[in-house]
Amino acid sequence: MTATHCPYCALQCGMEIGPGVAITPRTDIPANSSGALCQKGWTAGELLTNGERLTTPLLHGEPVAWDVALDYVADRLSAIRAEHGPHAVAVFGGGGLTNEKAYSLGKFARVALGTSQIDYNGRFCMSSAAAASIRAFGMDRGMPFPITDLAEADVVLLAGANVAETMPPFVRHVTGPRVIVIDPRRTQTAKLAWLHLQPAPGTDLALALGLLHLAIADELVDEAYVAARTTGFEEVRTSLSAWWPERVERITGVPVHQMRQAVRAMAAVDKAYILTGRGAEQHAKGTDTVTAYINLALALGLPGRHGSGYGCVTGQGNGQGGREHGQKADQLPGYRKIDDPAARAHVAGVWGIDPEDIPGPGRSAYELLDALGTREGPRALLLFGSNPIISAPASEHVAGRIAALDLLVTCDFVMSETAALADVVFPVTQWAEESGTMTNLEGRVLLRQRAVAPPEGVRSDLDVIAALAERLGHSFETEPVQVFDELRRASAGGPADYSGITYERITAETGVFWPCPTQDHPGTPRPFLDSFATPDGRANFVPVQHRPPAEEIDGDYPLYLSTGRVLAHYQSGAQTRRIAPLVQAAPEPYVELHPDLAEQLDIGPGDVVRVTSRRGEAKAVARISDAIRRDTVFMPFHWEGANRLTNPALDPTSRMPEFKVSAVRVERDS
Repeated sequence: MTATHCPYCALQCGMEIGPGVAITPRTDIPANSSGALCQKGWTAGELLTNGERLTTPLLHGEPVAWDVALDYVADRLSAIRAEHGPHAVAVFGGGGLTNEKAYSLGKFARVALGTSQIDYNGRFCMSSAAAASIRAFGMDRGMPFPITDLAEADVVLLAGANVAETMPPFVRHVTGPRVIVIDPRRTQTAKLAWLHLQPAPGTDLALALGLLHLAIADELVDEAYVAARTTGFEEVRTSLSAWWPERVERITGVPVHQMRQAVRAMAAVDKAYILTGRGAEQHAKGTDTVTAYINLALALGLPGRHGSGYGCVTGQGNGQGGREHGQKADQLPGYRKIDDPAARAHVAGVWGIDPEDIPGPGRSAYELLDALGTREGPRALLLFGSNPIISAPASEHVAGRIAALDLLVTCDFVMSETAALADVVFPVTQWAEESGTMTNLEGRVLLRQRAVAPPEGVRSDLDVIAALAERLGHSFETEPVQVFDELRRASAGGPADYSGITYERITAETGVFWPCPTQDHPGTPRPFLDSFATPDGRANFVPVQHRPPAEEIDGDYPLYLSTGRVLAHYQSGAQTRRIAPLVQAAPEPYVELHPDLAEQLDIGPGDVVRVTSRRGEAKAVARISDAIRRDTVFMPFHWEGANRLTNPALDPTSRMPEFKVSAVRVERDS
């Protein structure tokens, strides 16, 4: 039996892999210490035996030897860089890559390619929560407390987080507290809740402002905490004067008595948490929405107290670590800012280069995809661990931009929709065929250990990166533990300091919380207990104002579309849509609509429905449910279609696209 972790979400549940790739849950990892796994986790072994595995490099669709494919890519990269400059080559990573891969990818882009054009699909995940946390607390660590703390709470508010379907073992940590859910749909999580607030799509920010207005008006603010541990409250107090509860009810549709019930419940107890998820964050105002919830948490005195706090429910397996070590456009390892001279000097010293040779910030994820193949944009793209043909907003447009490239190279273990368009596909190892670290939603660094040998002909992403780097005149490590040791040096002294974490410590302690600056440091499960990571140690209130969605409904597009996940599938579905039990559980996409809307449109259960936005159209079968608002339809995004419709309008701070609200019309397909 080999101890490792699940290949999917940010819980990173512990599991063991035995003979015949049999999966057994571990009980020593707090995320699933009860021995729980979801359906995806139980069937994860089938990923390792799936008959659709890629096992040989493909050049223009034809099998070739590794050296042939590597030489071709290196020659094409050199030619494109020589003709168009280093920034004509782009790199796109993923929140499922190990820390070692994320680190190597960022280093490869900046050292071997000399390009600023690197970002990753985590920009589509929790970038808004990260930006809000940094400006409030001075540091972004999804949940700055162990997940087991939630079980001791009296009240937990989940804003836009459907954990019962996206990460079912999470639910076991919130069976004791009163749970308040904010979601336009009556999701499986909302059905478990003590109180469900059901706002109109795109009005989460107005609701959060209304909740804080009520807390102030009803004298529920923890004034002693605010005075001792925060700054900026008076400006926020003044900014809320227009958000009286009756106005918020008109905008959101949430009754005033429910708002008051939620605020009073949180203020009346000793231990409460506010957690945000993608529903609150994937908006063109997502950073401000999360900020409004953080302001509410601060007013109630929650962050930085044992037993209370604010946190973000990270989605992707390594969504936290994936952005900490350099595959994000504006960051260097250790969560350092790429335009900070001291950060550049430190990392350059580890890399053995001149700080001036590190490129500056590049384009964010959607902006990078949107620029592909244009006169001023990248001509080549190297893609690791991502499938933007399915996962990017306005995906039909993104497919056109990818088609305009001179060179597309992908590393994947199955033929994803994006890999099918590539000039070169490298077959790479997956989770249990390699070792590497992941950082889960608590900021706990975990070790995935190699449990089985990969198929013959398959190499790791680290091998691909090193082989290309060598052909471009650079030497990169390929052994995960050696890469991690270099990452530790590069992160030393940064906000996300891993320098005191080793593979041996992770194994012995079943995970180590960052920051951990020395090997005798215990790690930091609750980083804000004494002070926040701001210059004065105080958390910052930040005034924000509600604004409508980037695209409002009208006569031509009279309905809101919201997208999300279902229990059986994960992200773009490239993995889960190849697992028979998961396909049986959720075989096809669908459009969920309210019975009144279905009657109005003469749509019955199982009818094929056409959904059209300003960016494209998609077809799927109808599901009729009173769990959704009458003005809203829902589509899961694991299949091609839903993201043809979504709006790429970007948050001005986080550059997060507005996945959660698009104006559409719905018709029964003739």
